[in-house]
Amino acid sequence: MKPWLQTLNTESISRIIEMAWEDRTPFEAIESNYGLNESQVITLMRRELKSASFKVWRQRVSGRKTKHLALRSNAVGRGYCPTQYKHRARS
Repeated sequence: MKPWLQTLNTESISRIIEMAWEDRTPFEAIESNYGLNESQVITLMRRELKSASFKVWRQRVSGRKTKHLALRSNAVGRGYCPTQYKHRARS
């Protein structure tokens, strides 16, 4: 196992996967929050997802301009849609 993977807890891994699936969240946001670059996110996704899910995700994000800050339009001003997050009950 990669040393950087050992430092992540289950909650962090779950959030990184969620951010990676989001169309409008760039890889740079994941890197600034969790210190993982794009190739490390790909490694994490390959490890954590089922093979078919990983393939779907890779097809989805490959070439997607909103996943890279340098490629995205200035019209994309936020990393997420305001209706994206649902309030979660804390236990």
